[in-house]
Amino acid sequence: MTSVFDRLSGLQEQSRCALIPFITAGDPDLDTTAKALRVLDQAGADCIELGVPYSDPLADGPTIQAAATRALQRGVKLEDVLEIVRGTAGEISAPIILFTYYNPIYYRGIESFLKQIKDAGVKGLVVPDLPLEEAENLLKPAAELGIEVTLLVAPTSPQERIKAIAQKSQGFVYLVSVTGVTGARSQVASRVKDLIPMLREATNKPIGVGFGISEPQHAQQVKEWGADAAIVGSAFVQRLVSGTPEEGLKAIDEFCRTLKGAIA
Repeated sequence: MTSVFDRLSGLQEQSRCALIPFITAGDPDLDTTAKALRVLDQAGADCIELGVPYSDPLADGPTIQAAATRALQRGVKLEDVLEIVRGTAGEISAPIILFTYYNPIYYRGIESFLKQIKDAGVKGLVVPDLPLEEAENLLKPAAELGIEVTLLVAPTSPQERIKAIAQKSQGFVYLVSVTGVTGARSQVASRVKDLIPMLREATNKPIGVGFGISEPQHAQQVKEWGADAAIVGSAFVQRLVSGTPEEGLKAIDEFCRTLKGAIA
């Protein structure tokens, strides 16, 4: 697997928009998660966000919260998630980005956690409750190990803060399209159209837009506004648990290919 930055910047140079699906590890079960990573990779995912189930997911809406709850009820732990990554990392080309809250990192110790995920094959890290002011404690040791920590830009952030986050973020800059939590929405907030040029002035890193992108036309819209990647979560999580595991895998395969076709 290549790095997150190399994958996205390579597409950026070709004026192509990347697709980054998100799924919750362990929902509906660990075996299906492993299969889903392979399915998404074959269906055109450029990177894949893998959510670590957490009991208090502040940034997540009802769909992903429910998925995390189901996984936790089955006893899914970080070690189980990393075992899935370890088993698939050599088989897929899409870099895996781990999505986790800060408490599990703090609990294990930053360096211990980072070494653990690197050994498993994780390439990137998104920590939604990590503020810029405390990010350096994670950014520096992660960079030394080759783990890219991507920071989030909120749509309400003032310009100077947006610039500071863009300069510090690794891999790409994650632009949150809405004020609030993850979840499918009927349209992409128009504020994104204004924020992308602002970010362009601050950095040449790829810009990914997420939270609320749930339809092919949403992905196409953010591409037209200048985004380098469309990040889609709840819509994949919903489809993966629609029916039997086999039906869920078929559903995310078809959806991934449709989304990819919309931004090709």
